Amino acid sequence: MFAVYAAEPSPQDPIAALRVGDRPDPEVPPGWVRVAVRAASLNMHDLWTLRGVGIKAERFPMTLGCDGAGVLEDGTEVVLHSVIGDPDWSGDETLDPGRTLLTEKHQGTFADHVVVPARNALPKPAGLSFAEAACMGTAWLTAYRMLFVKSGLRPGQTMLVQGASGGVATALVQLGRAAGFRVWVTGRSEEKRALAASLGAHDTFESGARLPERVDAVFETVGKATWSHSVKSLKPGGIIVISGATSGDATAAELQRVFFLQLRVVGSTMGTRDELRDLLSFCELNGLRPQIGAELPLERAEEGFRAMLDGETAGKIVFSR
Repeated sequence: MFAVYAAEPSPQDPIAALRVGDRPDPEVPPGWVRVAVRAASLNMHDLWTLRGVGIKAERFPMTLGCDGAGVLEDGTEVVLHSVIGDPDWSGDETLDPGRTLLTEKHQGTFADHVVVPARNALPKPAGLSFAEAACMGTAWLTAYRMLFVKSGLRPGQTMLVQGASGGVATALVQLGRAAGFRVWVTGRSEEKRALAASLGAHDTFESGARLPERVDAVFETVGKATWSHSVKSLKPGGIIVISGATSGDATAAELQRVFFLQLRVVGSTMGTRDELRDLLSFCELNGLRPQIGAELPLERAEEGFRAMLDGETAGKIVFSR
């Protein structure tokens, strides 16, 4: 089958490990299903896989793609949940010590077909296109969990999203606006800030700018480049919810400010199947659709990878079949 895959780890030049070509058709273990992929979205996790982060060397070559949407063999249209864990685990599957994401142990979605546990294929809402549905399982689910499960925010409170144009950030803007929060966003360029405003941000600011007032919560995916600003932007007792650090780890934790102002720092990773199901319902009820910055045929995947590597995103990058 046709696939986009990582041939080997390439820490310094991730694109050098990217391959486009034939891969073996996947076998379907008992309790798993084969999905004909119609669309799959690009995530930072795919660049980390190309670098060899979070994946053992013996797992290469590895088909890329953490999430997607497609069709089961009986014609059912589905959205994929990317967290694969022990079927006997009870409770929050993101806390399962044996859980993994697609592309870490199991082949990913940038291919004609992917196989997943049957429980990981959720019905696709009719109102979402395959390209829109392909954005839900990683970026939008991550944003949903950060906002509604981890932050403790109440409608009417103020949230700050660091970085205006990535997949998680644009999802946070849209979800936050729909849920009744006051949404503020930072962005490196006028174009990125304008995108956030068009998606519902109440106000936008240059990266690192002094805000008119402190906020109740900051949502972090950037890390080192924005961490100090995030800590300084919080009200006493406020919370930072972090799900990534694309610019690297913070050089200083700002611990004095954290303890004196009794700030909270909470990590968040992906989400559960139930949260994905609720996210799909929330989007359907509110008419929310993900911001897709570029939709490319899978054969042109390298263009999308280079855009993400260069930070030239305006929402999600989606590959279609």
